[in-house]
Amino acid sequence: MSRTKFLLSEDQLPTTWYNVVADLPKPLEPMLHPGTRQPLTPDDLAPLFPAELIAQEFSTERETDIPGAVLDVYRQWRPSPLVRARRLERALDTPARIYFKNEGVSPAGSHKPNTAVPQAYYNKQAGVQRLITETGAGQWGSSLSLACQYFGLVCEVYMVAVSYRQKPYRRGLMETYGATVTASPSEHTEAGRAALAADPDSPGSLGLAISEAVEAAVSSGGTAKYALGSVLNHVLMHQTIIGKEAQLQMELAEDFPDIVIGAAGGGSNFGGLALPFLGEQLRGGRPVRAVAVEPASCPTMTEGRFDYDFGDTAGMTPLTKMHTLGHDFVPPSIHAGGLRYHGMSPIISQLKEFGFLEARAVPQTACFEAGVTFARNEGIVPAPESTHAVRAAIDEALVCKETGEAKTILFSLSGHGHFDMQAYIDYFGGKLTD
Repeated sequence: MSRTKFLLSEDQLPTTWYNVVADLPKPLEPMLHPGTRQPLTPDDLAPLFPAELIAQEFSTERETDIPGAVLDVYRQWRPSPLVRARRLERALDTPARIYFKNEGVSPAGSHKPNTAVPQAYYNKQAGVQRLITETGAGQWGSSLSLACQYFGLVCEVYMVAVSYRQKPYRRGLMETYGATVTASPSEHTEAGRAALAADPDSPGSLGLAISEAVEAAVSSGGTAKYALGSVLNHVLMHQTIIGKEAQLQMELAEDFPDIVIGAAGGGSNFGGLALPFLGEQLRGGRPVRAVAVEPASCPTMTEGRFDYDFGDTAGMTPLTKMHTLGHDFVPPSIHAGGLRYHGMSPIISQLKEFGFLEARAVPQTACFEAGVTFARNEGIVPAPESTHAVRAAIDEALVCKETGEAKTILFSLSGHGHFDMQAYIDYFGGKLTD
């Protein structure tokens, strides 16, 4: 009988996160203070993050132990399944072997709890009472809302206005988990008021929502901290639980990926799957082709410059060396809200500059076409963000059909689309544009 699922027991759950910084050919360029433009120190981040997360941000250690309290929460859905997409393979008539790591099985429906849970835990340990954040499509906001409930923290979310309107069920999920959700730009902050004064109908952006969340945290009088769902080093490190599990599961499958694919907005989903495999390659192990897939309407890596830039619109955050479209970039209102960010993780950006990964930009309608193909064969409706990885995986499988090569393709299904059905309705109604 052909095996479809490759499952690990709870006893096989990895107990450390992987930090690729330890294996990079040269160190990352330092973050710069937004005021002085001098290299950032750990003390500079103290208003935003607790000490343990700051230490992880600056760490060069290869492995970091996962706290027991975090592992206890992870076990609610981890290890997540690795699935052989046999029905999709047959539909495409390809000799390729296609696997996907299903992160949509988490309670919040995406990969985001992998970092939301440890961030909430470390903040609770530091005596923090409130966490303030931003969210695009709502996957990060819902994940942090749930994590805050687990550890008894108040959660406040600034949600990009266009997603606030497009995705009421995501907003409802966050409120069900106990969070307060505000459309960004808002009247609550100076950054928000300035944006509304310039454009009362502003759709918002992740950069602007970050500005509002950072401003609210810094002005809280010490009662609140800020939490970020992507981009930063410690966030990508938490997400490597995905790739570490996948490495063990590929061994169960007696296979190894030729190509590893992930959707990329800020880099955490793609990095979570790809970095453990790339780390093995950096240490002299087996090579892989790593493909980061972004929207053609927000082509950060394929068209952006590699330079220092702010992580937010108002210029309140540290400057990082990354691929960027400019911190004042306002993207089109595509449904893949989690990918509408102007910048890319410094780690992912640097690996691209080193030549260890390739970036690909794909249009919205082609992604939804792939998402429908996947759903009709594998039964899972992908989140709009995840359809980008599905599109690239299908395209690579079709190349194998043409060449006759039986390559192994592994991609991250970063979340399900159960709260995003309006996007599919719009697709079927011909309302989506590229």
